[in-house]
Amino acid sequence: MDIAEVAKRSGVPASTLRFYEEKGLIASIGRHGLRRLFDPGVLQRLALIALGRSAGFSLDDIARMFAPDGRPRIDRRMLAAKAEELDATIRKLIGMRNGLRHAAACPAPSHLECPTFRRLLKSAASGAKRS
Repeated sequence: MDIAEVAKRSGVPASTLRFYEEKGLIASIGRHGLRRLFDPGVLQRLALIALGRSAGFSLDDIARMFAPDGRPRIDRRMLAAKAEELDATIRKLIGMRNGLRHAAACPAPSHLECPTFRRLLKSAASGAKRS
């Protein structure tokens, strides 16, 4: 498949495909004129890259998930660690959502008089200090 067909079938722009090739995430198998050619297996590899990106892995992390021969070599400990990280993020987001819902319906005359809203402020301030 040429790069235009890979872009069309995968939904990944040709510029991104060229970037992924520069990073070593995918490899062309040759050229037809000026167009790069790819093995059909590149579509599965692109799907794995998309899954990794959706889960929050960096491109460098994803690159380490492939053996030198291009086959997936996914570190299960790394997956478990990412799942724990996502769990922590989910807990934080649920707390934030619940606090915002409370603040939206809180009968206090001012949000600053609402203990729940004040906890949200304190949490946001401590998070800003860590960044």
